[in-house]
Amino acid sequence: MSEELSAGDRLRERREVVVREHMESENEHDFDTTIGTFAHPRYEIIPTGDVYDGENDVRRYFAETRTAFPDQRNEPLALHHAEDAVIVEFDLLGTHLGPLRSLPPTGRSFRCRMTAFFFFEGDRIVCERVYFDQATILRQLGLAHDPGSLAGRASMLASHPLTIGRTALAALRAKL
Repeated sequence: MSEELSAGDRLRERREVVVREHMESENEHDFDTTIGTFAHPRYEIIPTGDVYDGENDVRRYFAETRTAFPDQRNEPLALHHAEDAVIVEFDLLGTHLGPLRSLPPTGRSFRCRMTAFFFFEGDRIVCERVYFDQATILRQLGLAHDPGSLAGRASMLASHPLTIGRTALAALRAKL
């Protein structure tokens, strides 16, 4: 005997289907389908502060990111439901084969754990808000270094010579 689903359960199921369709269509570069999952297309990329609001902006986001990473894809790991959102933990992968803003392609690949909040009105997405550690991607692309590594310390010295010099001078004075 099967139990009848409540209206809330049916809405949660529908939202999960929409999110899965959204993410799979991004993988397939079927951006018409991706746009169709929104009531109003909007991406908020928290680490960069970028907001893409409206269909034209969102299509520009797709063009920019897929130019830089033509093989960009997501691998969903877990979905969680909230009252007005579906939260997805996923890995994002890609190979840097095109320009990323002012950065030339490195040819390197990345994999980064991310979390996306898909906010809904009814059964349509109104915003995808993405959180991730930008430094993870930049390190894997060879564009940033672990501050504790030799390359990271050399980069810090080159970027902050006065701060490093003052610190070294203070340490020397303390020994005298």
